[in-house]
Amino acid sequence: MMEEQRPGSKVPVRIWEFSDSNKRNRLDYVITEEPLEIRLRAGSEEKTLAVTMRTPGADFDLSLGFIFSEGIVPGLESVHSISYCIRKEIAEAQRYNTLLVTLNQPHLPAMGQFERHFMTSSACGICGRTVVELLDKKENVSASSQNNWKIPVEILYKLPEEFQTRQNLFKTTGGLHAAALFDIEGNLIQIKEDVGRHNAMDKLIGHALREGLIPMNKHIVMVSGRASYELVQKAYMAGLKFFCSVSAPSSLAVLIANKFSMTLVGFLRKKRFNVYSGIDRIS
Repeated sequence: MMEEQRPGSKVPVRIWEFSDSNKRNRLDYVITEEPLEIRLRAGSEEKTLAVTMRTPGADFDLSLGFIFSEGIVPGLESVHSISYCIRKEIAEAQRYNTLLVTLNQPHLPAMGQFERHFMTSSACGICGRTVVELLDKKENVSASSQNNWKIPVEILYKLPEEFQTRQNLFKTTGGLHAAALFDIEGNLIQIKEDVGRHNAMDKLIGHALREGLIPMNKHIVMVSGRASYELVQKAYMAGLKFFCSVSAPSSLAVLIANKFSMTLVGFLRKKRFNVYSGIDRIS
């Protein structure tokens, strides 16, 4: 019996394509969706932090971005190593679905304080204002940074085309999200893609952490889909002040952006967009 191979970022499938009165059988690609377990180790202590469904690729960046944007570590210096949990008794295809992040400290942090308070469905006993208050208690890497720069409208108009042009996996699968980082002159620095939009953002932040770009207080981030609270809070934790989305923001995302003086742009498509907060950074 052949052992399964390590999954890649996309999978070939045979499909029937219908168009008007025609149909044909052809090869297509779908985006890979696999679970990733992120485990934390400190000294002799080890515990599962999270399990997320993601597109394989840039897993180390994803884990780094996740633990940083959630306030678990203050920076790269807190991380001793990251490795896959590879054991012979585990099937090869599954060996790369568990990451072990080892911290430079003798004990694990108190995990209760890092519980995620995102509303993926209706929740009891917590509201938008409560979530903002919880975020306000977290340490932000650029709380005292000066941000007196402005982005010309013409630069913002150019971002969507560059964003779409560089979504290589999306071109072949049409089934995933992206998060891109630009400098304030509109030059693309990095783009990350994943089946989950929060994973794409974590991958982008993890990359920035490794490259010494944190805090990203002189950069623009652009995401596919809507601007949710989860994405805007991750941007805030990384020091980002300028957040763009091709779709609408949620009410809580707008609340966060106003509270923490972030510029929030929505419906950035072709030559139009809406500004929900921080219009003073646009010229």
